[in-house]
Amino acid sequence: MKALKPLVMSGREVLPLVEGGKGVSVSNGESSGAWAAAGGIGTFSGVNADSYDEAGNLEPQIYEGRTRRERHEELISFAIRGGIHQARAAHERSNGQGRIHMNVLWEMGGSEHILHGVLEGAQGLIHGVTCGAGMPYKIAEITARYGCHYYPIVSSARAFRALWLRAYHKFRDNLGGVVYEDPWLAGGHNGLSNSEDPTKPEDPFPRVLALRQMMASFGLNDTPIIMAGGVWWLSDWEDWIDNPDLGPIAFQFGTRPLLTQESPISDAWKKRLLTLQEGDVLLNRFSPTGFYSSAVKNPFMLDLMARSERQVAYMTKPVGEHAAEFPVGPRGRPVYLSETDRQRAEGWVAQGYTTALKTPDSTLVFVTPDSAETILHDQIECMGCLSACLFSNWMQNEQGTTGKKADPRSYCIQKTLQAISHSDDCEHQLMFAGHNAYRFAKDPFYADGFIPTVKQLVERIATGY
Repeated sequence: MKALKPLVMSGREVLPLVEGGKGVSVSNGESSGAWAAAGGIGTFSGVNADSYDEAGNLEPQIYEGRTRRERHEELISFAIRGGIHQARAAHERSNGQGRIHMNVLWEMGGSEHILHGVLEGAQGLIHGVTCGAGMPYKIAEITARYGCHYYPIVSSARAFRALWLRAYHKFRDNLGGVVYEDPWLAGGHNGLSNSEDPTKPEDPFPRVLALRQMMASFGLNDTPIIMAGGVWWLSDWEDWIDNPDLGPIAFQFGTRPLLTQESPISDAWKKRLLTLQEGDVLLNRFSPTGFYSSAVKNPFMLDLMARSERQVAYMTKPVGEHAAEFPVGPRGRPVYLSETDRQRAEGWVAQGYTTALKTPDSTLVFVTPDSAETILHDQIECMGCLSACLFSNWMQNEQGTTGKKADPRSYCIQKTLQAISHSDDCEHQLMFAGHNAYRFAKDPFYADGFIPTVKQLVERIATGY
């Protein structure tokens, strides 16, 4: 394989190998600092990062506020303290090598406030900020204020064009690179547009080439593109390396760093990764963000799939074929279904799914009473971890709501990601992963359950495998 040539990124020459940032304590200061120490770019997550008390003990994120707004402010405070701690830990662990980046979701609750708080509190320790999940127009202005580089995450040339023309052209010198994230293969949240078919993956090369051509039209020929999503062995991408049409290219690894000794995820989670088979990761649209996302088809995900399958359209008055009366709620107030759907609904009730919950799309989903109680409790306890949440109908506007019904087909993303990050339960929680995660079981590097250090993994990746 071609030898990797270093690139200048965030002000320093580094290996063109980037650790992907994974939210809610999955990429932390220890793992990102180790990646930077190996000569690449380590990325810790600024999404609800773990915070610690004065004695150095993990601070449980318990919310005392009585209202969503009060809990939202608590969440921002937790996130700022956690982000500063992880930046300091990464800086110490890196031994002055590589570069340290922070990853944030633009659509996370309080993103601007958190960015300002962390970058100010950890000034000089964070060299770049990667940001996706939305259109982060303001990320350039914010990072430039603190002498940082910014790395927008896009999945098309068109998205970058919109960002550049609206805001980024004013902060050209701080643009460290552009992350192209394959929307069909990446783990976590994906950038599929409404015009793209989730069942028909596209070859990334033409899309990245289009991105490079768009960047070149703005004079960004030498600005690196970071290929993310679906990257496992660099030998699979050898024709991308030193390709004059693509220009400078780096590669981002999100899933592989999960299985390292420095990775903070539980041993149960690491063992589960070694058992995944092809097709075990599902591209789905259950996330309360409204974005597509990719996660393991464990019992948590299977429950969401089954919940949405137990769904029928209803009318509040008889209209056309929707004339079959069906009682809903403790008072048995009637709604109207088609006769076929009435029979289906009665079948679900007979199986124990006796509670019908209304969705924003004028449908009913059928769940058990226990499940309904959990859903309602989680919606009430919302702490505003997103700028807008389909599940709870929270929105960080003056009204504090999207103005729509809360959607019981989704879930509290903060609750489940905190649970999987801080427990051994990786079966009944959301388990994000890239679609190549099945390669853990096939890759000889991980034979007999071998779990490398970050340094060993980076050295292995540099060989092409």
